[in-house]
Amino acid sequence: MGGGRKRRRRDGSDAPPVMHPRNRYAAAAPDFAALASLYPSFAPFVTVSGGGRASVDFTDFAATRELTRVLLLHDHGVNWWIPDGQLCPTVPNRSNYIHWIEDLLSSDLIPRISKSSETVRGFDIGTGANCIYPLLGASLLGWSFVGSDVTDVALEWAKRNVESNPHLAGLIEIRNANEAPCSSKSETVAEEAVRENTSEPVDSVVRSIAPIFVGVVKDSESFDFCMCNPPFFESMEEAGLNPKTSCAGTAEEMACPGGEQAFITHIIEDSVSFKNSFRWFTSMVGRKANLKLLVSKVREAGASVVKTTEFVQGQTARWGLAWSFIAPRKNVIRSSTPGKVHHSFMLQGLRRGNGAFQVLKSAETFFCASNLSCKTDSLSFSIDVTLSDEQTQAATLDGDDLPGSVEDDSTKVHSTVTGASFRISVFEQMPGTLLIKGSLLNKSLSGTFTSLFSQLEETLKTEFVSKDR
Repeated sequence: MGGGRKRRRRDGSDAPPVMHPRNRYAAAAPDFAALASLYPSFAPFVTVSGGGRASVDFTDFAATRELTRVLLLHDHGVNWWIPDGQLCPTVPNRSNYIHWIEDLLSSDLIPRISKSSETVRGFDIGTGANCIYPLLGASLLGWSFVGSDVTDVALEWAKRNVESNPHLAGLIEIRNANEAPCSSKSETVAEEAVRENTSEPVDSVVRSIAPIFVGVVKDSESFDFCMCNPPFFESMEEAGLNPKTSCAGTAEEMACPGGEQAFITHIIEDSVSFKNSFRWFTSMVGRKANLKLLVSKVREAGASVVKTTEFVQGQTARWGLAWSFIAPRKNVIRSSTPGKVHHSFMLQGLRRGNGAFQVLKSAETFFCASNLSCKTDSLSFSIDVTLSDEQTQAATLDGDDLPGSVEDDSTKVHSTVTGASFRISVFEQMPGTLLIKGSLLNKSLSGTFTSLFSQLEETLKTEFVSKDR
């Protein structure tokens, strides 16, 4: 919040990173001076420079706590407080995570769980005394939540924060993960999940971290998503190394053996056994270096879809990881509609901060989410997309158009063109306008290509083009 030095982006540009476009604070940071005039309790924490710029000392826990309290009350109508020493969340950053999950749920990539009601239901792992995600999700979008935690203080204050908001209390339930029954059945489920995905001894992995889903998620329960702000560090000493922020937070909130990598790995392992209970599994990731490894673990666990994103607030960046075991909708990789071998469309009126690189990476994510192989060339701004032999044969059996063959039906499937592929290219026409071209590199499966390209067009326009156009 409040600007700061620009960070160099992945595409080499100096454009500042942007928040989620639906984030209340995306257009402008909170006006500290205006808030101080409205809320006298906040005024002592605001300093005005000679140039008239108002600022807050983010190394001061009391200041960040009062700012969070004021923002939740002023912008969200939420009454909130936490005692000294608890983790104090920043509202803009947490809002980014909520809106990203909203994007995942509104996409047509995977279907809803059949048992899901009309009300979106989320599970917050380690909700903390602040209970920030359930309070934001309920106030912004009317979602219902189960929040779990293990410490007495976190459970007490999470419940207090819920009860302080009667208009939201019916949407939020707080559960004590320590009360999870340690039945032989629960232990067996957890051990089977670990054996499938790690070579480490079962006891050291399962029992080193408190229960996440086993015994906490009830039989036959289903959720649209889970979310988590995991302990980022391996020790409290490591957590205190950043002099620019207040090192508030309990040991349970800030650190665990193995840090965030171990904690999120445990979520991934548990998710294998609860694949039918959640539409999306998600977690925040504090270190980009861990993201690639965790994506690999998710794929090894057998997830059908994996998505990532970046959360930005001022000079602070976090990453989001999401995965699902639900099969993508069939029309993502199959189509019986004949199509052309060349397609194109324009992206006009791109939102601020978006360009060819961002569009290229989003297109890559779109195809990877459909389990298609992608080879991206950032220099030529192009992606070569390849269907596996199995996907090619599936589309063939589903009636896609193939070039003429003199072979009989008994051998036709086995001789289909392997590695059917196409190329997506991004061209800048003028500032704010891009041309997206697609070319089928062989003439098989043109119907599948047409269907995929149409879905890509819809996805990119939804993500990058302003709604008022």
